[in-house]
Amino acid sequence: MKKVIYIASLCLASLFVSSCDDYLTLESPDQLTSGSFWRNESDAQAGISAAYSQLEYYIDTWEFAEVKWPVEAYREDIINMGNDARNYPNWLELYNFTYTNGNSQFSNYWWNNYKGASFANQVIEKVTEMEEGTIDPTVRTQIINEGYFLRAYYHLKLLLNWKEIIIRDKYITSQAELSKGLSPRPDAWDFIIEDLKRATALPSSYDNDNIGRATSGAANAYLGFAYLTRAYEESDKKTEYLNEALTALNNVKGYELVKKFSSMFDASNKNSKESIFELQTSMSSANGANYRTQLHRWIGTSELWGWDEILPSNVLMEAYMKEGEIATTGRYDSRLYESVFFQCDYFNDGSGRVYGGDYDNWFCSFDDKNNPIPGTSYNRPSFRKFMPTDYDGLYNNYCAINIPLMRYANVLLMKAEVLNEQGHPEQAIPLINEIRNVHGDMPAMKGTSQQEVREQIEHERMIEFPLENWRWYDLRRWGKLASALADAGRAGFNVEKNSFYPIPLTEINSNDQINK
Repeated sequence: MKKVIYIASLCLASLFVSSCDDYLTLESPDQLTSGSFWRNESDAQAGISAAYSQLEYYIDTWEFAEVKWPVEAYREDIINMGNDARNYPNWLELYNFTYTNGNSQFSNYWWNNYKGASFANQVIEKVTEMEEGTIDPTVRTQIINEGYFLRAYYHLKLLLNWKEIIIRDKYITSQAELSKGLSPRPDAWDFIIEDLKRATALPSSYDNDNIGRATSGAANAYLGFAYLTRAYEESDKKTEYLNEALTALNNVKGYELVKKFSSMFDASNKNSKESIFELQTSMSSANGANYRTQLHRWIGTSELWGWDEILPSNVLMEAYMKEGEIATTGRYDSRLYESVFFQCDYFNDGSGRVYGGDYDNWFCSFDDKNNPIPGTSYNRPSFRKFMPTDYDGLYNNYCAINIPLMRYANVLLMKAEVLNEQGHPEQAIPLINEIRNVHGDMPAMKGTSQQEVREQIEHERMIEFPLENWRWYDLRRWGKLASALADAGRAGFNVEKNSFYPIPLTEINSNDQINK
C-alpha cells in the first residue's frame, strides 16, 4: 500500500478534481475517461490507494502538521503553544477558544475528511459495479470493505469534532447533490458503526507489501471506541453500548504491548506488534514518491532546531510525576522520559541521551562560537515523542516517522474502562497494570473501588497518549472538559460553545440545506 498511494494520487489527480468550494468531483471518473478507469483490479487498487491518501492529509507537506495538531491538540489541557505558533492568528484562536466559523484550520480539516469520504464512496460504488471477470471476487470484497472502513474513519473524525455532520453515503456526480442537511448525532453514529461492522470482515494482517491497510483488528478497535463514546452520550442505552464495545474490543487479537515506548514514535520500530492502524511514511523518493514529512520540525522546540509550535503543559508534566519516583528504574514513570526531554539527572548524566549531548548543552545560551555558556541552562520541557532517534535524523530537514493512529494500549484501556463502568473493577485492574508495567516500569496501581479505578484509567490515558490526540475526546466523554481546562488556566473555554467546532462558513455558504 505504501508503494502505490503516491502513484495513485498522481494518476487520479485528474479524476478526483476538487475546487476551493467543493471537496469532491463533479464528474464521474468513468465518464471522465470514457471507460478507461474502474476496469480491472489495478484500477480498483489505485482507487482505494487514493482513498487512503487523505488520511490525516499527510500527502500535503504543510497541512499535515499545521491542520491536524492545531485542530485536535491545541484545545487540550496537556498542550501549550510554542513561541512561533503564537504568530499565527488562526492557530491562536483555537488555543484561546476565540475562533469563529471562518477559522481556516478546522475548515480545511472538515473538507479534507469529506474529500476522503468521497474517495471512499467512489471505491464502494465503482468496484461494486465492476464486471465479473475483471477482478478477483476476494480482492473485490476486500477493497470494498476497506472503502467502508475509510468512509467510517473519515466520518468518525468529523463526528468527534462537530456535534452534527453531513452523512455522505454515496458518490456525488452532480452539483444538485452537494446540498444536504446535517444529520442527528445518533444517525451519524448508526452510519459509522454499520460501516465499521462491514469492515470487520477484513483480513487480520497483510504481507510486507501491503502494510498499512486497514485490518479486522483496526475495524474492531474503532468499533469499540465508537460504542464506548456513544455509551456516554446516550445514557438510556449505556448498558447496551458498553456490551457492544466489549464484544468489539475482545475481537482485537494478535497484538501486544511494546516495551520500548519511544520506539513506536521515532521510526525505529515502525508497524510494531502494538500498532493496529498506522500512517505510513518513508524517505524513499523512488518513482517520484514523497512520503516524508517535516513533523520533527513542527514538534521540536527551537532549541532542538524545530519551529517551536507545540509544548507539553505543566499539567502534563505534573501528571507524569504525580506518583513520585516509584518506577522499578528508581525514577518517575518511564513514559515521561520516553515522551519528553526535560532538565533532570537522567538527561544530564553525560551519556548523550539528548542527540549526543546533555540536556543542559542544548537548552542554554551560547557564545559567539556556538559553545554552551556554563551556568545558563534552563528547564523547558520539549516533546521527545515523534522526534528522530539520533543527531543525523535531527539534522535532516525531513523525516519518515510513522504515526500510530490506533494502538493496542488504547484497546486495553478502553476495555478496562468498559469493564469498570459495567461494575467489574477487579477485571479492569490487571489491564491497567499491564500497561503500567510494560510502558511505565510502574508497580501495580493502588485502590480497588470503581471510582479509584476510574481515576486511574483517566490518569493512564492522560500520560499514555500525548500528541496522539485522544485527550479532548476522553475529557468530553467523561464530562470533564470544563474542570480540566479551568485547572489548566484556559479561561477562554465555554462548555456550551467550545465542546464542538461550529460548522465551517465555507460549508454554510455552499450548502443551502445548512441553516445560515
